[in-house]
Parts: sequence; C-alpha cells; structure tokens
Amino acid sequence: MAESAATAAATGTSAGPDGPENAPHLDIPQDVIDHFARLGVDPATFSGGDLGRRMGIRVVEASPERVVGTMPVDGNRQPYGLLHGGASAALAETLGSVGAMLHAGPGRYAVGVDLNATHHRSATSGIVTGVATAVYRGRTAATYEIAVTDDQGRRITSCRLTCMLRDT
Repeated sequence: MAESAATAAATGTSAGPDGPENAPHLDIPQDVIDHFARLGVDPATFSGGDLGRRMGIRVVEASPERVVGTMPVDGNRQPYGLLHGGASAALAETLGSVGAMLHAGPGRYAVGVDLNATHHRSATSGIVTGVATAVYRGRTAATYEIAVTDDQGRRITSCRLTCMLRDT
C-alpha cells in the first residue's frame, strides 16, 4: 500500500517542495499524524493552526527533544517596520508546543501555561528561525527554551515555554 503524501512529508520520507535536501525531518507518530489530519491540519508543516498558517510558520524538524521552524518577517512586522515581538512569541510557542505534544505521546495533549520572551534585537526582513530545545520533560509538564535568530544567525529573541500535559 502506498504511503500517503501527508504521512511521507510528516515523517520526512519524501522530498519537500524544494527537493529532498529541504524535506522536513519530522519524527511524528502515525496516530498524531492521523489526529491532525482529521482536524484539517497539514501534518507536513504543523504550522500552529490558523495563526501559524497566516504567519507563515513552517516546522522543518521535529522530535520531542528539538523542534526547528521558520517564519518570514514580511507580513509579521509592527508599525515601525520591525518584526513584531508577538510574532516571535507565537513562533516560539508553536515550536515548544509541538515538542511538548510529541513528548506527551498518544492519547495526550500539551497546552501552554507560561511563556516568557526577551527581545534582544530587531529583524526587518528575511526569515527568522526558531530552535526549541527541551529543558525539562516530565509526566505532567514540559519546558522548552526557544532561540529565535535572524538570517545572519544573530539571536533576536530568547523564550521559555512551559506546557501542561493532559490526557485526552
């Protein structure tokens, strides 16, 4: 039986839109893929739902230990032309929540309960990249540190997210 396109993309077993070298590397269990597909969420990107889709968030690597995603600055600027701090926070919460959800496992879900963001510098163009790294992964909570960097690799925002893990 042929593997579905959503499954192939979510598990990193097929090429991305820009070729195999740009395919997402997502370690997502099949039950999670199926759950999100039923909700109409593209499991190939785990974009963070409607908000993530509007903001252009794209998850390119995901495991319970580390989640990497990108977001364009264009379309996410505040009135002064700088990347909106809330956009950086939304990227961070999306990435940390994906990691916590993957850690939680089948039959469980993650909900953010605390988000802290410190903005170090601005970005005015390009793509920002967020890397969420697990700090604590327990039975009822998971905490991630998220570093958001600009195209030159300079840290623009440091975040910490704690998610409560619940049974469905």
